[in-house]
Amino acid sequence: MKKLSVRRRHPMAALVVLLFALAATGGLYAALAPAEKAKADSSSQSLAIEEGKKLYAVGCSSCHGTGGEGSSDGPPLTGVGAAAVDFQVGTGRMPAQQPGAQVPKKKNIYSQAEIDQLAAYISTFGPGPSVPSEKSYDSKGANLANGGELFRTNCAQCHNFNGQGGALTDGKYAPSLEGSSAKHIYEAMLTGPQNMPVFPDTLLPEDDKRDITAFVRNATASDSPNPGGLSLGRLGPVTEGLFGWIFGLGALIALACWIAARNAKARS
Repeated sequence: MKKLSVRRRHPMAALVVLLFALAATGGLYAALAPAEKAKADSSSQSLAIEEGKKLYAVGCSSCHGTGGEGSSDGPPLTGVGAAAVDFQVGTGRMPAQQPGAQVPKKKNIYSQAEIDQLAAYISTFGPGPSVPSEKSYDSKGANLANGGELFRTNCAQCHNFNGQGGALTDGKYAPSLEGSSAKHIYEAMLTGPQNMPVFPDTLLPEDDKRDITAFVRNATASDSPNPGGLSLGRLGPVTEGLFGWIFGLGALIALACWIAARNAKARS
């Protein structure tokens, strides 16, 4: 104890203790402090939110409210998630040109970077579906047969059996899926835009949504074969029925007239 007491009184003791404390503090900070990448990601996300707020104020707030609370001209955006923003803005449906029964697809006016910024800001209104990764909708390894069966069960009632769309009630319609990107098809199932129901992963797993996406892309491709013959615009029974009435029934009427005229001539 006497030796320890003597060492404590040594002139260098305080300096040794200070150096030891600094070393321990530095080691703890290095071990527990957030990584530089995390800091950079946080800073980048904050910047995206700030830029997205500016874009939102100019292009969205007049209809959806300054804080996404909605108005008579637009629904609230609380909890819609980044996937809904990416779909609606990426397909040109938003910002809407004018109110109506349904907002049509049109040319997109935002870059992908700006869409990401808008999505980052609107996501702060409440949690919602995030933008799917490319792996989620990649058609590689997809089961087209399963996708076709699921599409006919869940989607064909509105979008037609081959994705060409169809009329609904009150001026609404199911749009044609021709030319739609795989990401937007997947996001539509994930978010349920406009009249479409939502298909979360609990109802339609990711693999099934990927199969449907691959089937739709294949069925609506411009070079997709028509094993049944002339496609007639691929509008299903509408054009086929019209063809039947005009040409089929017309041919039967002409044949009936020809038979009647022939019989009348034979009697005379």
